[in-house]
Formats: sequence, C-alpha cells, structure tokens
Amino acid sequence: MSRKVDRVPVNLDSRGVAELPFADVKAILRGADDLVMRGGRSLLSQILKGARRKRLLELGLDTSPVFGYYRKLDAEQILARIDWVILKGYLRIEYDHRLPLLVYTNAGWEIEKETYAEELSGMFQAAAAGESVQFDVSELKDKNREVIWLLLAKLQATGNPELKPLLEAWANVDYKKVKNRIQQVMKKLGESPA
Repeated sequence: MSRKVDRVPVNLDSRGVAELPFADVKAILRGADDLVMRGGRSLLSQILKGARRKRLLELGLDTSPVFGYYRKLDAEQILARIDWVILKGYLRIEYDHRLPLLVYTNAGWEIEKETYAEELSGMFQAAAAGESVQFDVSELKDKNREVIWLLLAKLQATGNPELKPLLEAWANVDYKKVKNRIQQVMKKLGESPA
C-alpha cells in the first residue's frame, strides 16, 4: 500500500492583473526556462526580482537574461504576473512527489523557443562582429533540438558569411545531425540570392 503524499497546495491569483504586455510574457517564460520540472513560482519570482539569495546564486540562476526584470516590483506583484501567465495557459504546474514545479504548455513553449533562438542568434552575431560577448559554441551541444533548428534557420536568414568561423567551431563539437545542418547553413551563407 502506498503512502499518501501531502502535496504543497498552489493557489493561483493574478490579483487583478488583467493583461500583460507580450514582452512581460516572454520575460516570464524565459525566466522559467531554467526551472522547468526543477523549480516553482517562488524561485521564478526571485529570478525576476533579481534576488541575491544563496540558493539562487548556487544554482547559477543569477545569470538568467531576465534576472532582475521586475526589480522595481514587490514579490506579490511579481507572483501575480507569474500566476496570470499560468492562468492564461503559457505555463502549468506539475507535481514531482509533493512539490509543484513549472512546465511549459505548448503555447508557452512556442513563444519560449522563438525567444531563446533569437537570443542565441543575437549572441552569435555579436561574437562574429567581434563585440565583447562571452559565447562558447560548445554550450549549444545539448540544447533542445527545436531551438537549435530555429537558431540555424535564423543564422542562415542573415546571409552573413562572417558567421562561418563560429559555425565551423560549433560543427566540430556537436552531433552528426546538427553538424550536417550547420554545414548546409555555411554553404548558404554568402551566396547571392537567386
């Protein structure tokens, strides 16, 4: 006979938040990326607040691109916005034993993968332009394939041949399927449009 698990209850309350700008939805979803099935609403609110809590720092969550996005809001206001995103169907709560954890819905994932691919594309282009950007292509090796395919499509669409050295470095460290797609992109870069 299994023991009953006392799940931590979740009471969602958007506290009168009627609408959020799309940029805010994207920021909340981007902050949730490191927490999917690992953390919940409270941890996400701390990231968005820019809290310097020990656990947050130990997990490296202070490196999130949206760390401190809602710096000027209080914890209750941030949580209301997170709850709004959940209630609107961009995120959902799933339980791991007794703890409520965040998970993307299909709608939320569609927004997040576009946001993340765009962010990576910007980093790629900045690094290729010689701007001082910390960017290690080997970190792309185990990223979600949907994000990688979208990133490669975005890089190909730039037509920028200056991306080739970075793409080549990436191809040297990634798996065969990704390497083949990178090589296709490199062939297209710099070709004159037909």
